[in-house]
Amino acid sequence: MGRERYPSARSLLITADGGGSNGSRVRLWKLELQKLADELGVPITVCHLPPGTSKWNKIEHRLFSFITGNWRGKPLISHQVIVQLIAATTTKTGLKVRCELDQNTYPAGIKVSDAEMDAVNLTRHDFHGEWNYTVSPKALTLER
Repeated sequence: MGRERYPSARSLLITADGGGSNGSRVRLWKLELQKLADELGVPITVCHLPPGTSKWNKIEHRLFSFITGNWRGKPLISHQVIVQLIAATTTKTGLKVRCELDQNTYPAGIKVSDAEMDAVNLTRHDFHGEWNYTVSPKALTLER
């Protein structure tokens, strides 16, 4: 979907809160970002919100509140009902939500070795490099 809307994009920016599976200290997150950067052929810059500030995440306020309001009072009896209610969410300002159920299963407890981490082409930014960094495709070294 992104490639269709932005065919000439040369990079990707992700803003993320500081916790969960995409936390700034999660090794598997960075390893998977490397795979995505290699697949897309573009550098991926990640800017994490500082710990304890997830309420600063505009998506939480601009998206999730509308989703919650949309399914208020409706019994959430199946994944299909949940997906349909999320996908039916819109706002007066033109927000339309795209949603689909991911039927894949994902293994838990994956350990990322030091060698795998060393192979991630990660450049930490000067300002809070622990939260702000770029993962470049292995064929491309990003100068910063």
